[in-house]
Amino acid sequence: MNEQQRLLRRIRSAQFAMWELRIFLVTHPNDCGALKRLNEYKKQTQSLIDQYEEAYGPLNEDSATANRWAWVQEPWPWEIQAEKEES
Repeated sequence: MNEQQRLLRRIRSAQFAMWELRIFLVTHPNDCGALKRLNEYKKQTQSLIDQYEEAYGPLNEDSATANRWAWVQEPWPWEIQAEKEES
């Protein structure tokens, strides 16, 4: 697993934790500890996404970039993989 995959896995893990905490808060709306953890995961997730996008480009079409359509001009993931395999 390379650094890009590790970072993406950390993003997905933090997003999953946020999702689970939101579900928990539906049934436990007064749990201040869970709300605090949710806010911590939100900050962590955004920080990880910022790191990923700085290093590897936008994660999706909603990502804020200077050139909104730059992702179309970059190599697609399967093109990058093919280049690595050829090297």
